[in-house]
Amino acid sequence: MEENIIISNLNDFIFCPRSIYFHNLYYQFDEKLFHSTYQQKGKEAHKNVDSQTYSSKKNILQGIDIYNEELGVIGKIDLLDLDNKELIERKNFIKTIYEGYYLQIWSQYFCLIEMGYDVEKLSFYSMKNNKKISIDLPTDENKRRLKEVILQMRSFDLFDTSFSQNPRKCEMCIYKELCDYYKK
Repeated sequence: MEENIIISNLNDFIFCPRSIYFHNLYYQFDEKLFHSTYQQKGKEAHKNVDSQTYSSKKNILQGIDIYNEELGVIGKIDLLDLDNKELIERKNFIKTIYEGYYLQIWSQYFCLIEMGYDVEKLSFYSMKNNKKISIDLPTDENKRRLKEVILQMRSFDLFDTSFSQNPRKCEMCIYKELCDYYKK
């Protein structure tokens, strides 16, 4: 049996497949040693959801574990408003909705559907500017793309010499000094 893909790793994989290796390598250390300011703020943004103290309303599910057998993914959601049937993915600040963000929320959506929840709306919430951004439910094409990325994750070889980095992403990477692909 293959290991399940952690949903939050989808965004990391799209950013740079090698970052997941470094993330797992440093997992046991204090994150303050290697996390960027952006990552610290992102972690802070999820604090109330992860501790399930964001809301006391019974119609708001927060930080629950999710799973999808078909996709082989596991993770947690931020918020599911049961009354409005809306899944909300919170981010500290959204300037651009990156493909990795979509992959995360689509995975969460498919998990919830497989688990029997009724989800009719998807949104991102940018906490810093208090902005909610509604997006469409995933299409069949979106699901195919999600499956394609999951397959790429399962078959990624850290030592494959054909790997091609994106210099703009490398410059933003917290692991750049450790990575032999980073060129100053």
